[in-house]
Amino acid sequence: MVNQPYATKELKFQRLAAELRRGVLDGTWPQGSKLPTEQELATDTGLSLTTVRRAYEVLVEQRLVERRQGAGTFAAPRPGAVRPVSAVVGVLVPTTTSYYPRVLQGIEEALAVAGARMVLACSQYDQAVEREAIDRLVDSGVDGLLLVPQLHELADPLGRMAELLASPVPVVLMERRLAAAGPLDGTEHVCTDHASGAYAAVRHLHDLGHRRIALLVRTDGPHAVPISAGFDRAVADLGLPAAVRVGEPLQAWDSRCADAAIAVLTADGASAALCFGDREASLILGAARRAGLRVPEDLALISYDNEFADVAEVPLTAVSPPKYRLGRLAAEILLQRLADDGTGPVHQVGLRPRIVVRASCGGKSL
Repeated sequence: MVNQPYATKELKFQRLAAELRRGVLDGTWPQGSKLPTEQELATDTGLSLTTVRRAYEVLVEQRLVERRQGAGTFAAPRPGAVRPVSAVVGVLVPTTTSYYPRVLQGIEEALAVAGARMVLACSQYDQAVEREAIDRLVDSGVDGLLLVPQLHELADPLGRMAELLASPVPVVLMERRLAAAGPLDGTEHVCTDHASGAYAAVRHLHDLGHRRIALLVRTDGPHAVPISAGFDRAVADLGLPAAVRVGEPLQAWDSRCADAAIAVLTADGASAALCFGDREASLILGAARRAGLRVPEDLALISYDNEFADVAEVPLTAVSPPKYRLGRLAAEILLQRLADDGTGPVHQVGLRPRIVVRASCGGKSL
């Protein structure tokens, strides 16, 4: 997403057009993929809708993008490009009941536009089931794979990733990457930048006047590490006192765990907390009420996930990963990989979450 400042008034739309042009040509937005809406781009850059519209008009004139009535602006096919026809894409997710339904919706819509179809498998967070499912997808003749593999629990995630990359068909990961590999990470992936989401949550609470901010986190999920890292970075950058944290595996989070967490927060004097995820935050709401604490007056809460934060006892402000966009972009990148026969750039995309402000933090909408 474009977020650079544009200082010279008469060149604003030209500079924006040049930035968008680079994104289209280098594959940030693969052929056929949807670019941000004019409103999204105006919000992201701080530019006016008129400036953004002029920038897009430049790209339309250059035949780099095309407008589709009622659908948006899309990266146009370039001369000589071959798009996959009737491709079959194998998709493996750990669950279809939480987090991933919106991801799957994005995948399905991107494949439908390209005339491709999806074959879905679910691992249920089981390593043996995952391996068998991927083997079945490959054996069935899929043209490419979109995978959410379980890497964080493995003793040798690099070895497992090497196995996946040795697949006879292209592989694009979703919400998984080899962060520990650094520049040696050769995976093609689309991930939420969970560290930036946690950072933004702490900064939001800080801007509301909170100084003692706690972290309540599930310890057994793949997102726990980046969320914790982003939280710690924000605490350090903002000069906040060392934060109290409660970390428990998913199975341990019940009402008794929530009551114990509230006792820890009260003893520490914390006035706000970031809680991963919605279920755990809902339990904390109940524990706060039992302890005689008001939310947000005595304890401000931000949940991480935004799956059902809006229906909590006190509607929860939440960090909201861009799940639909993640699925759609991953599918578009895989289709591009099939079209360019592996000759294009490797995409390693990080998407920033946004904060949806509700009653639980006492703040104003962002």
